Amino acid sequence: MFFADWVSVSSRVKAALKRRGRSEQDADDLVHEAFLRLERYQREQHVEKPEAFLMRTALNLSVDAYRTLATRGEEVLLEDVVIVDTAPGIEDVLLSRERLRRLSECLSRLNDKTRAIFLAHRVEGLSYQEIGRLHGLSISGVEKQIAKAALLITAGMEGWYP
Repeated sequence: MFFADWVSVSSRVKAALKRRGRSEQDADDLVHEAFLRLERYQREQHVEKPEAFLMRTALNLSVDAYRTLATRGEEVLLEDVVIVDTAPGIEDVLLSRERLRRLSECLSRLNDKTRAIFLAHRVEGLSYQEIGRLHGLSISGVEKQIAKAALLITAGMEGWYP
């Protein structure tokens, strides 16, 4: 099979593909594949209108590629994938453990009532009103207990938080 003016035929097919949303590179690939299929087909069959065959084949290949992408998703080569380890580094883990140990130490220095009020607010997320009802305190009393705990913990954690 030989087109007298294969450049113009190729250009027309590429233009049709690009009008249907294909990129320049995708259109080139599809035209190339269509030419190969036409050549293989002509080995066994006579093609009366090779340009029409080429156009229809390229458009069908484009539709097939779109359907494949829609159902299977985009293909990614393993070489193109960058695997990022999001786990913290050893130094970060050790520093976090030390901070947690210091925080536990600071909490253990608080009296039982202050520690319970502080943890109820900061860990359990209870409001001042809820804590006040549980411990028989006014909102102001709860605020004072939480402020006292925060000051003692802040002093004990001095230099250990970012």
